[in-house]
Amino acid sequence: MTDCRLSHILTFALAALATLRLALPCTGQQPEAGASSGARIRSARVLILSTMLASAGVGEWGFAALVEADGRRILFDTGARPETVLANARELGVDLAGVTDVILSHNHGDHTGGLLTLRREHAKTNREALSRAHVGRGIFLSRARDGRERNPMIAARAAYEQTGGTFVEYSQATRLFPGCWLTGPVPRAHPERNWSGTGLLRMPGGATAEDNLPEDQSLVLDTERGLVVVSGCGHAGIINTLEYARRQIRQAPVWAALGGFHLFEASESHLEWTARKLREMGVANFLGAHCTGIEAVYRLRQLTGLDRRTCAVGSVGGGFRLESGLDPGSIAR
Repeated sequence: MTDCRLSHILTFALAALATLRLALPCTGQQPEAGASSGARIRSARVLILSTMLASAGVGEWGFAALVEADGRRILFDTGARPETVLANARELGVDLAGVTDVILSHNHGDHTGGLLTLRREHAKTNREALSRAHVGRGIFLSRARDGRERNPMIAARAAYEQTGGTFVEYSQATRLFPGCWLTGPVPRAHPERNWSGTGLLRMPGGATAEDNLPEDQSLVLDTERGLVVVSGCGHAGIINTLEYARRQIRQAPVWAALGGFHLFEASESHLEWTARKLREMGVANFLGAHCTGIEAVYRLRQLTGLDRRTCAVGSVGGGFRLESGLDPGSIAR
């Protein structure tokens, strides 16, 4: 075989491999880090499956949302109680058996409690269902206190892997597929301190440190209208998260911030500062669910100049569409 023919075969194989890689669902394999390549999400929907307020299904202190982007589907967090997301999805007519990828924003049980139930139930009909869990670096660190392990993900890790599931860990902003990114752990440029301050991390060497939820991560969709950010609790801080997303992915306005942002205990001065930063980043839509706090959402609506159509409390069955904006659900509208 001539060198010329070998060269043509190699070129064709590489091109085919690249095409195949783009066509695959997000697997976490060979993730791409760095600034946006220019690909934009054209169609997107976020449907809330777990939060306290419920327009349909059952409410709980937890969070989960189904994210659909250009035909791909990802489950973001899995709620608190083992059965909540499973039951709510069924009531809403949503089939999660075809969803292969789940993102866990951080280790807390109100975001990871449904993982094993969902994996085991849907693996009965599709062995690939929810078989890849995307997590931030640090999620498996020990949080032992008073002789008891406080991190539910340590036990869940072994049980999940026994079902054939795999974890993919991220230490930086990474593209899952064209237009869809994970922030990975978010640097704390601003002292938002959106965590309890009572927990301790135990490092592999035995040293301890304050548990500031170092693994906290969010999902970012890069759309023609701007960035759409989905957060579980926002323990890294909503402003830290949004600024990091714009710095790492694209310096675009934030078209929508959706999910939990842990502002339910925020002071008036903190809310005023947060609203000022949100205005600076051009936040056009805000859907505060879970730990954001109802009063905090209403106050941010006033401070940002948004209205009922563009700033609302999220509920089970509610959500967001890129084409039409917020749909908070009948109870929150």
